[in-house]
Amino acid sequence: MRMQRFGGAGFTLIELMVTVAIVAILSAIAYPAYSQYILKSRRTDAKNALLDLAARQERFYSLNNRYSTVPSALGYAGAAFPVNVQTGNAAYYQLTVSAPTPAAATLPTFAASAVPLGNQAKDTCGTYTLTHLGVQGNSTSESGCW
Repeated sequence: MRMQRFGGAGFTLIELMVTVAIVAILSAIAYPAYSQYILKSRRTDAKNALLDLAARQERFYSLNNRYSTVPSALGYAGAAFPVNVQTGNAAYYQLTVSAPTPAAATLPTFAASAVPLGNQAKDTCGTYTLTHLGVQGNSTSESGCW
């Protein structure tokens, strides 16, 4: 009895290894870019939360002629800062605020910040800041963060 050989009935080990190598190279390129994209997308949540906090502070100031350091007075849950900035089911930033009691000759001020938590701490922009004058900044000298 003669054995028949069927050509092209499967993949050779070389073909399979080349395919695995190509997938590994693409993954090595794509995953870091994806990670950076995720960090960058969460920055937007922090900036929006700071701008929302500033708007709430100004609303409070217009009624009370001072800024508040109590989250519940600004419409947040909780008795004290920091307050988590929720993104989906997780918090990647915490809001903090300081509003020193003004002396008789000075106007009230506040400074708010969004501090990164967990994996977001790997972000090159670091902590975002915002003052009562609208001055925006971050803890690093990285450009393009705001």
